[in-house]
Amino acid sequence: MTTFALVGAGPGLGLATARRFGTAGHSVALVSRNARHLEELTAELAGDGIRARGFTADVLDPASLTTALGTAADALGPVEILQYSPVPRADFMKPVLDTGADDLDAPLSFSVKGPVTCVNAVLPGMRDLGRGTLLFVNGGTAVRPHPDRAGTSIAFAAESAYARMLHDALAPENIHAAQLIIPGAIRPDAEHSSPTVLARRLYDIHVERDGFRHFAEPLPE
Repeated sequence: MTTFALVGAGPGLGLATARRFGTAGHSVALVSRNARHLEELTAELAGDGIRARGFTADVLDPASLTTALGTAADALGPVEILQYSPVPRADFMKPVLDTGADDLDAPLSFSVKGPVTCVNAVLPGMRDLGRGTLLFVNGGTAVRPHPDRAGTSIAFAAESAYARMLHDALAPENIHAAQLIIPGAIRPDAEHSSPTVLARRLYDIHVERDGFRHFAEPLPE
């Protein structure tokens, strides 16, 4: 049995995606800094018959991420699928003219150093398996920067560049890196961007392994 590792586990998209991959037969490793949320999510997944465990880590703390993913692989089996989808903090979204150099430290750590740390932690196991999937989930500012959300616009663009390079570099090793852009809000009643619909989309990206960038719905005009 291989493991689906979710960095940024929460009760919306995270839980829906964990449920989708778990029902497909993967163990589920939930990574979040909130231990209480992890307990609630693992209990809910266990009620569905899904083998899941929570691992506490902060995406701004690379050492904690490396430890969490290594412990998860030891406990549940090698990580075949990594999803990086933590929700950015509100203070990352200052207007561009109010954004100083220091204001970019946390967003870049969150969206660049965090993903790099996670990929480096799981890549040896994927190479041993001979397959793997790296899923990066971003908002619309990853492809259309917004002047009122400078931190995420800059950091998501950098994350996109990193993920695209992984897509090209790892394809010969049967490791597929892909990005899902979600332009609008994730809502239970959204036609294209509900947690359940997005979870199915992410699973399909993993299975179909077709292309790098995918959109949950078209970018608004």
